Amino acid sequence: MSLPHAILTALLEKPSSGLELTRRFDRSIGYFWSATHQQIYRELGKLEAEGQIRALPTQQPARGQKKRYEVLPAGRAELARWTAASQDPKPLRDTLLLRLRAAAVVGTDGIEADLRRHLDLHQRQLAEYEEIQERDFPPGKDAPQDRLQHLVLRAGIDLETFWTGWLTHALEEFGRLPAEDPAS
Repeated sequence: MSLPHAILTALLEKPSSGLELTRRFDRSIGYFWSATHQQIYRELGKLEAEGQIRALPTQQPARGQKKRYEVLPAGRAELARWTAASQDPKPLRDTLLLRLRAAAVVGTDGIEADLRRHLDLHQRQLAEYEEIQERDFPPGKDAPQDRLQHLVLRAGIDLETFWTGWLTHALEEFGRLPAEDPAS
């Protein structure tokens, strides 16, 4: 249910075409709520049909023109309702953790290499988030909208910091495990 709300948020920040929205998802919102281009276009159609957004009028014929969308009062009201609603945290579901648990009973062949790969991926994501923070949130940029957007980025930084620390610890633990007997 959150994709329409992510789109409404993005359109309230800046009226956009579908293509512009997909690019913005690729650069920002997609870090914490991913969607394919097809999903975004499909959702734009639904939101328009529900009267929550509308295509901005153009002064030229629409054929071949990009439709730019804006949020209507009904869309703003829906986003405000959703924002104010209470939601429970989602339980953690992570395949890597499940695979590590399974390795405890079937053997660790291959899992250490994947832990190293995950560590590399999380380190790169952390570096990217820190670069965004340095570029987009310099000291003194503290308007309420900036502060809330920075909080979202901080969540990403904190999660990547957690994962890099946990994976480093997991790999250290692997280094202390006795060698496996391939016959068992």
